[in-house]
Amino acid sequence: MRETVKLRSRSSAEKRRPSMFWVLASLILPLWSLMVRYRFTRESRLPQTGPFILAPNHYSEIDPVAMGAAVWHLGRLPRFMAKASLFKVPVLGWLLRSSGQIPVERTGGSRGGNNPMGDAGGLIQREAGVIVYPEGTLTRDPELWPMRGKSGAVRLALETGIPLIPVAHWGTQELMPRYAKRIHPFPRKTIRVSVGEPLDLSRFRTGAIDQRVVTEATEALMQAITALLAELRGEQAPPERWDPSKHQQSETGRF
Repeated sequence: MRETVKLRSRSSAEKRRPSMFWVLASLILPLWSLMVRYRFTRESRLPQTGPFILAPNHYSEIDPVAMGAAVWHLGRLPRFMAKASLFKVPVLGWLLRSSGQIPVERTGGSRGGNNPMGDAGGLIQREAGVIVYPEGTLTRDPELWPMRGKSGAVRLALETGIPLIPVAHWGTQELMPRYAKRIHPFPRKTIRVSVGEPLDLSRFRTGAIDQRVVTEATEALMQAITALLAELRGEQAPPERWDPSKHQQSETGRF
């Protein structure tokens, strides 16, 4: 298992600029810190400047809060590609829009006919980071290992040349089990985080970015995330990745 350490929040120029994140952080982080402590591997770091795409594993509905706070502790502002339906919720929708989150339709389109990949590319041109869950939903794997991935994060990285960074975390299932109705804040939970090196996609850029290339690159990303998670858990990952279609499970929603 990788050695994990406490990590003090770093301050980047991005975080020092006034923004809606200041309001959200002041409201959420004090309460969150009462429920959660973080342990980062010594190798865990994010670029302190420039764009990046962060690709985490996903097994609890509270994962976005956990990953957002982790990115904040690592010195950057968290932005997500989130379900477009969330932007229709009063107050929440306003907060999502004003903090730069990106609406994405389940069908692959985006609100107003815009291209979600293009929207993310706009953020990246402003040297912002974006968090994209490559599984697209909570894993269906019974033991919470990463399942088959979708192509959004990889396609975005291949099309823009922006660093694609795999990350794994473990511990949010103790705070809020998969599909649970409520959280279990006490006793205080520990969330372990391992941020990997940017994925080397050079071998996938030698020709046209077709479906075969995207599929192979997506599997390489899922392998990297799974390897990080296996080290955090101190366990061996299953030899075969969980595929919902082979188990008569839907790709979205609860199962």
